Order: sequence, then C-alpha cells, then structure tokens
Amino acid sequence: MIGGMNVQMLARSQLGWDLTSSSLAVTMVGIGFAPPMLLFSFFGGVVSDRFDNKQIIQVGQFGVICITTFIAISIFTNTITIYHLITVSLFQGTFWAFMMPARQAIISELVPESQLNNAVALNAAGMSLTTMISPAIGGLIYHFFGPGYTYILITLFCIVAVICTSMLPSLKKSPKESRNLSKEISQVISLVKNNSILGYVLSLVLFTTLLSMPTRTLFAPYSSEVINGGPLQVGLMLASIGGGALMGTLIVASLGQNIKKGKLILMTSVLSGSSILFLGFSHLTILSIVLCFFLGLGDAGRRSLSPSMIMEKTPIEFRGRVMGIYAMSFGFIPLGALPLGYIADSIGVDSAFITAGITLIIISLIFNRKSVRES
Repeated sequence: MIGGMNVQMLARSQLGWDLTSSSLAVTMVGIGFAPPMLLFSFFGGVVSDRFDNKQIIQVGQFGVICITTFIAISIFTNTITIYHLITVSLFQGTFWAFMMPARQAIISELVPESQLNNAVALNAAGMSLTTMISPAIGGLIYHFFGPGYTYILITLFCIVAVICTSMLPSLKKSPKESRNLSKEISQVISLVKNNSILGYVLSLVLFTTLLSMPTRTLFAPYSSEVINGGPLQVGLMLASIGGGALMGTLIVASLGQNIKKGKLILMTSVLSGSSILFLGFSHLTILSIVLCFFLGLGDAGRRSLSPSMIMEKTPIEFRGRVMGIYAMSFGFIPLGALPLGYIADSIGVDSAFITAGITLIIISLIFNRKSVRES
C-alpha cells in the first residue's frame, strides 16, 4: 500500500505539472488529501478504538483501488483534468483518515509493550524500503510508458496490499463502557492536556509536517526548473528519500526501548530542515539526490520515534483516538503547502525550499526544550 502511495505521489505531481505547468496547481493536487485528514482523522481514531483495525484497513484499501482505477481510465480515455486529480485526492484523504489510526494502533495490538519501539521502527523500515524502490520504478514507467501505466502499477500495489492485510489476525475489541462520542472526545483531549510530553510530541509532529511534507509536492517543478530534469529525476529523489528513511528506521530499531526519544526527535527535525534548505541551493541532480537521502534519514527518525513515543505514553484503550490526533497533523499541510506553492510560482521553487528549511530549523531549535529533557 505504501509502495502505491509513493508512486502516486510521484505520478500525480508530475501529471499535475504536465497538465498545468503551475507549481500552485501541483501543490493543490498534493494537498487535496489534507482537509479530509483534518476533518475525519479523530473520528477514524474513535472507529479504531471500537472496531477491528484489520477490517478498517481493508475497507480503505478497496477505496483507494477504486480511485486509482478511475484515474487510469480517465488517462487512457483522454478525459483527465487537474480537477480529477484534486477530487480523488480528497477521497484518498478520507480513506487515509480512517486507515492511518488503524495502521498505527494495530501494531500495539500485535506485539507486547516491551517490543513496541522495535515493532514501530521495523514497520517504518518496511515503509521506507518501498519508498526507496517504488518511486524509482514509478519514475521509469512514467518516463518510458506514460502516466496511464503508472496508475495501473499503483492499482497493482494496492491489490497486493489487500492480500497481505488479509493474512493478519482479526482482533476483537472489548466492550466500551460508553458509546457517547462527546465523552470519548473529552476523555482523549483531557489525556493530551494533562500529559505534557504527549502534547509536546504531537505539537512537534504538527510543525514538522507543516514544513517538511509539502516540499514533496513541489518535486516535479523543482526537477523541471532547478535541475533541468523530469519524472525520472523525481523518482530518483523520492527513492533516495526512501533509502535514507530505511537507514534511519533501522538505526532506530537497533537503539532499544529506553533511548531518549525526545532529543532524537529534535535532532532529526533539524536534519530534515537542513536538507530542505540546501536543496534550495542545489542545481546539480546528483547533489539533490544525496540531500534527499539525508532528508529521508531525518524524516524517518522522527516518523519512527514519534508514534512509538506517543503509544508508550498513551493507555491502550485511548491509542486509536490519540493516533487519530496524530493523523490530523497531516490535515494541516495546506497551511505550509499553499504559501510554499505561492512562493514557488512567484520567485522560484528554490526560494520555497530555502524558506521551508530555515523555518523548520528555527522552530525545531526554539521548541520546548524542557519537554525534550523530560522525555
């Protein structure tokens, strides 16, 4: 599933660029999933706490298969427009709003607490491996065969994901004392409010997501305008991010359960910001690919450490809802992406990267140091 998502990230941004030649339009396509994530992720967490996470994931996977098949048909029938891409991005965000809390929460249901950090890191390592391989394959197929066959590949990835998910055990949830939605919301808000470390990690995830993730939506214009490339170069950059992410998650998995996660999260955020900053100054394909490796290294450390730290600090009966709040952070991506898209269209995509990198470094350095030390 993650392999298909990464190929889709490449394909929709490149296709959006081919259709419009507008960085802002490409940004709109890239962030279309965010409003549903913001609106529905918490409810996705409630659903995760109430129902079998395996079934939630499978329903979402079937939904994604439907929308990727629709885009493939639109391409082959020559009816594809930028509005198709934005619309299906909204639907995909809705499916992920329910799948993401379920995907994270199911890990703690499958492994004992003592192995939670390693399990989250190894799960992230598997995601990173597909992030490394699939964009390169997708870039090659897009370059040589076009976007239609790329979306066929995405659909095949999703079908394989459905088959793999079906092999997981079904886990029944114990009955809840209350089915009152407002009470469930107030309980989890109170939990986050009263746990300073949990609030710190969720806040840092929000800020780093705002500034790091939107840069991916600008890789197509970056490749075209800055390094004189195309979909193949975009695929190599995304694959390099996957390579760095794989190394980062394997390092985290080897560190054990009792590491100082807060300090490492801060360090990896600074690494991500520095990589984005230097990407803005790079005009060489090979240098940009190397910088993407370090961007993936920083992002992977944060993505591996943050979920495990959140789940450690959260009672098991609240984990679906808290991971719903974690997933909501992706819904705020437009707050970072739209200004960056505007900067890219106005003064250049390199300036947008420099702005995002500097801001991420500053926010990481001035963030709540006390909470980091406490963690």
